[in-house]
Amino acid sequence: MQESGVRNGAFGADKFGFKDLGGVNWNFGTAPLYEHAIRAGEAVLTAEGALCAETGVFTGRSPKDKFTVRDANTDKTMWWDGNQSITPEQFQTLHDDFIAHCKGKTLFAQDLYGGADPTYRIKTRVYTELAWHSLFIRTLLIRPELAELASFAPELTIVDLPSFRADPKRHGCKSENIVAIDFTRKLVLIAGSQYAGEMKKSVFTTLNYFLPAKGVMPMHCSANVGPDGDSAIFFGLSGTGKTTLSADPHRTLIGDDETGWGPEGIFNFEGGCYAKTIKLSREAEPAIFDASIRFGAVLENVVLDPQTRVPDFDDGSKTENTRSAYPLDFIPNASRTGRASHPKNLVMLAADAFGVMPPIAKLSPAQAMYHFLSGYTAKVAGTERGLGNEPVPEFSACFGSPFLPRDPAEYGKLLRDLIAKYNVDCWVVNTGWTGGKYGVGSRMPIKVTRALLTAALNGSLRNAEFRTDKYFGFAVPTKLDGVPTEILDPVNTWKDKAEFDKTARALVGMFQKNFAKFEKHVDAEVLAAAPEAKLAAE
Repeated sequence: MQESGVRNGAFGADKFGFKDLGGVNWNFGTAPLYEHAIRAGEAVLTAEGALCAETGVFTGRSPKDKFTVRDANTDKTMWWDGNQSITPEQFQTLHDDFIAHCKGKTLFAQDLYGGADPTYRIKTRVYTELAWHSLFIRTLLIRPELAELASFAPELTIVDLPSFRADPKRHGCKSENIVAIDFTRKLVLIAGSQYAGEMKKSVFTTLNYFLPAKGVMPMHCSANVGPDGDSAIFFGLSGTGKTTLSADPHRTLIGDDETGWGPEGIFNFEGGCYAKTIKLSREAEPAIFDASIRFGAVLENVVLDPQTRVPDFDDGSKTENTRSAYPLDFIPNASRTGRASHPKNLVMLAADAFGVMPPIAKLSPAQAMYHFLSGYTAKVAGTERGLGNEPVPEFSACFGSPFLPRDPAEYGKLLRDLIAKYNVDCWVVNTGWTGGKYGVGSRMPIKVTRALLTAALNGSLRNAEFRTDKYFGFAVPTKLDGVPTEILDPVNTWKDKAEFDKTARALVGMFQKNFAKFEKHVDAEVLAAAPEAKLAAE
């Protein structure tokens, strides 16, 4: 077997069970991975040096193809209402078939950390058959120092084989695509999909399973910190602005997607950023734009000009979920430690395509738990296949339901305790529509969102005058310098006030229907924080 690169010779590929491999390329850096990817036809070089790959049929995650081994350890600890199971025997068969599939292949291997806090990070080894996948995961996780690689012994192992086709009858899955996790053995097997994001989310899911028992809150959120050490966290589903709003030129970026909150403060799980690039422009998001076009960035499904190789970020013909992965240090004001103090502010981002939520509102701790468990945003036409012209509400518990191995209420209670302990101000921010629902109104101006967020984070918004929203019950500022007054009260931006009332009440009803599954898990104070309670009291 041919082996190249720096590695721990005492903990090689044989520890996973690999036999008769053609070779392993260990911990290759950016330049050699570029060379391998281009030589193999996996990706192409863009005009200014980024690597651009296509992911084929799968242009996003496939939650319906994710399975967890149900055994003595996970039987009582997993949230099985939100997760699918396979047996230990089915997983072992898949594992054995992976070993057989890899005979004669040359794999790429990366030894990385998941988590910037040494106390809680997980040592992760990722085997891939594609060079660009190896570069992707090297970019998204945290890279050890060169001297650490010689003694690196993984705690979590991921094997990523897009060319492998799973057998539903044999492996207990639903299609040829599978993401199978064995928490007891700390193994993840990914097959059938070239979408690289499955790897990074498998690390996140693993941390979500193990960290709560250690008193650490794992969160699907971005984070930044101000010049005075005041950190903030931003929850939000895809497309709500986590990456954009955390990349604030006046604050230091901690991370854009996955964060832990432990006894010493917050810490990034990753060493890179994974930004949506549809409609990306240098004018609106200069730091992300510049990071996405340079050497070392990995673009997914971005259309290139056939002559110049310049990325066309406005072209969503392959998918609306075009992506850019780049190292955290490509952002000029990014943290070099990935760590910060306990947050002073917690922000929940919702792209409300119904256009009835205010641009910002202050939440009580009980309201914060309610909205955290709700995890609301809305999808619009063009973001997914099958969506019509009307907005579709999306409620994803804890703003990350696909990545929750434990019951959402467990994370909700942990977050509520942390909010109370550290006296955190909580906000909900609508980055969606104003002046009408999608198709009628317009997208919330990013200048307005940034102005309101700045006021919230620097503390000046605390001194504003607030009204109680009659639909949602939270506190909404009535004015702020530099922000049009009418936009703060959404009904004033609608021409048809009766239609606004009808739409707002309909959205309240959607919250009510969704939250029914959590009612037995929360106390009376959280139940009273529900939007519907305020309407019923009229």
